[in-house]
Amino acid sequence: MIDTYKHKGLRKILVRTIKEKGIKDERVLKAIEKIPRHFFVEKYSDEIAYADKALKIDAGQTISQPYTVAYQSELLHIQPGDKVLEIGTGSGYQTAILLELGATVYTIERQEMLYKKTTAFLPTLGYNPHFFLGDGSNGIPEHAPYNKIIVTAGAPIVPETLLKQLTIGGLLVIPVGDEHVQKMTTVLRISETDYEKIELDQFRFVPLIGDKAW
Repeated sequence: MIDTYKHKGLRKILVRTIKEKGIKDERVLKAIEKIPRHFFVEKYSDEIAYADKALKIDAGQTISQPYTVAYQSELLHIQPGDKVLEIGTGSGYQTAILLELGATVYTIERQEMLYKKTTAFLPTLGYNPHFFLGDGSNGIPEHAPYNKIIVTAGAPIVPETLLKQLTIGGLLVIPVGDEHVQKMTTVLRISETDYEKIELDQFRFVPLIGDKAW
C-alpha cells in the first residue's frame, strides 16, 4: 500500500468538496485529509476512491460517502478521551476518523467477513480500537456507558438499548427512517429518564440488522 503525492492531492480536493457542502470542523477536515481512503477500497481507481460518494465493499455493505462520514463526525463533537461506541465497523474508515479525533473507540460489526478483514487491516495503519463481533443493535453493554454513540446504518427507530448505554450528557447520532431514506437524528441524554431528540438532514444508509432493528 502506497500513499503518493497524487493521493494526497486527491484528498485535498475531497476536503475542499465537503467544506463547500458545509462541513466546518477543522479537526474533522484534517482527519479526512490525513487518512488514505484508497487503502480501504483497493478495488477502485484512485479517482473513484476519492470521489465524494458511497462505494460497495464486502458482505453487501458500503463505505459511506466522505461527506456523510464528516457530517456524522462533526455532529458527535468528539473531545480527546471520549469513549465512543460505533455500531457498524464496516471497512473501518469511520473508525479511523474517530481515532484521529482522539476518541477511545469500541466498534462492533455483525458481518464476520468484514470483522476479520478490518481487525487485521486497521492495526497495520496504526489504528487500534476495541473490536467486537456481534449484533450492534444491542450495543456493547458490558463496556457501557459511552460519551458518544454513532450508528452507521439506517434504523426504523432509536433503539432503547443504545440510549441506556449513554452517559448523562452523552450523545447518540443515528440515521432513522425506512429502508429507503432516513433522517440523521441526534439524541442527547439529559438525565436517567429524559432525552432531547433533534431530526436533521436526509441520508440513505444500508439498513441496521439485529434484534433491535429491522
